[in-house]
Amino acid sequence: MEQTDQSKVDPREFRRVLGRFASGVTVITTVHEGSIHGMTANAFVSVSLDPPLVLVSVGNWSNMNKTLPHSKRYGVSILSDKQTDLSKHFGERRKEGIEIPLVWHHEIPLLDGALAHLVCRVVGEHPAGDHALYIGQVEYLSYGDGTPLLFYTGTYRNLEVQLWDDLYIW
Repeated sequence: MEQTDQSKVDPREFRRVLGRFASGVTVITTVHEGSIHGMTANAFVSVSLDPPLVLVSVGNWSNMNKTLPHSKRYGVSILSDKQTDLSKHFGERRKEGIEIPLVWHHEIPLLDGALAHLVCRVVGEHPAGDHALYIGQVEYLSYGDGTPLLFYTGTYRNLEVQLWDDLYIW
């Protein structure tokens, strides 16, 4: 379906088109008034190397959007392909009895076993339609090896690495 008039973009088609962009999967965490809050997010991106900034997009209706303006800090756990259940749990499909393996850095909870961790201080909040954008300056980071969890066309995917003998770099 081809659409060019911005005022007539069907939200379902817009979502289908954007679903063709494969993304990693993260869980965003914070603490406010002694309670841990978390949500799955694939709308996560690096913004700047100097200073080190990242951005996460949070739905206006979400608990995280009510919490981040008060906590002013968040953690990012970049999930491995073995953490699909955790992604689903924090993606509003709560699963009773699931064990949430946490590690703490700089007073922020992060998911143990994730491929990478960042702890960020909120340095910018920007309304963006039905979402809010939270820019965070990175205060802590770590990473390990493994295979990332991917999201593509509305489903979880795994990365398949292919090696080519005749790879040329121009």
